[in-house]
Amino acid sequence: MKLEGIRVLDLSLFLPGPLLTQMMADHGAEVIKLEPMNGEPNREIGEKRDGMTVYFANTHRGKKSIQLNLKTDEGKEALMRLVETCDVMVEAFRPGVVKRLGCDYETVAARNPKIVYISISAFGQTGPYVKKPAHDLATEAIGGALSLNEGQDGKPAIPGIANADMLSSMMGLSGVLMALLRRQTTGKGDYIDLAMMDSLFAAMPNLMGTTFAEKRPPQPKQERTGGGYAMYAIYETKDDKFVVLGASEMHFAENVMNKFGRPDLIEACQPPPGPTQDPARAFLRETFRTKTQAEWVDWFADVDCAFAPVNNLREACDDPQVRHRGMIFEDDRGWEHIGVPIQFADEPGKPHLDFATLGEHTEAMLRGLGYSDDDIGKMKKTGVF
Repeated sequence: MKLEGIRVLDLSLFLPGPLLTQMMADHGAEVIKLEPMNGEPNREIGEKRDGMTVYFANTHRGKKSIQLNLKTDEGKEALMRLVETCDVMVEAFRPGVVKRLGCDYETVAARNPKIVYISISAFGQTGPYVKKPAHDLATEAIGGALSLNEGQDGKPAIPGIANADMLSSMMGLSGVLMALLRRQTTGKGDYIDLAMMDSLFAAMPNLMGTTFAEKRPPQPKQERTGGGYAMYAIYETKDDKFVVLGASEMHFAENVMNKFGRPDLIEACQPPPGPTQDPARAFLRETFRTKTQAEWVDWFADVDCAFAPVNNLREACDDPQVRHRGMIFEDDRGWEHIGVPIQFADEPGKPHLDFATLGEHTEAMLRGLGYSDDDIGKMKKTGVF
């Protein structure tokens, strides 16, 4: 697999860092998770199957688990010995914490100049918000993304996906892989300061029209991607479910309105988005309430347009396209798992569905670093792990 031979040390918790390193594990990297003394929080968040949370299984497959008390000198030294063997180190503490723990980039790079070290935080390692605590929702709020997620009541709604977390995870993976690629030429590692809010801004190039051109915030319901187009909107059906028309190109509008027998409304689907689309939008809103979601799926079967039913998450997991692509698959226990989205033709990723117990690999890892059984026994007695 693409990342065989790469060793990753993961100190991160919750979602962005653990998902980043799981993607690396799926493609062959050896990922060593350094868990706090009370364990990764994902072990206890949400529903469980046979004693293991789905959240943990979705973010920690194929990883090794070790524990070291970094408040002890012995724990810090063991970590530094491990660092010397690693290619990548991932941390997502609040800025300043790794410095206090003695495993900041400068300290780590002094022991291993080839290491690629990434820090993931809400606002980055510099700036006026550097000490400000935040998870995904607060980051989206300050970064303006939440204001775009406007409900029918005109008020911001909590997004279904943790956008800042997920975007920073994928941006972080890209940064790590770029640094590893460059290291092949320079022989030197690098430090990546990755901010969740920076990742949000990088994900909004198509949403900055009025903000940049007219120096005013957008009105989400009137914008191209916020429902301003009649042909790019969500509609309610007779059975209180929903469908979408998801493309604003005029040839799709012509196909839809011609089948409805309303070619007179094609003109109302013309750009720009906003109030001029109201006649078409009103017709579609009223019409979609006359049939059930399933009936509309059948009605649109021969119409070349971007129509889709709004699936709930269970329906989406059972969708034939999702299953065909392997994005939801089952193991021998009958557990469902999220698949590998980066699908190489050669050396494809392969999820390893083993899940480490808390600190399972600590002693074996220490032996591999040259510690004797007597050393390990003393470390255990003195609370190093």
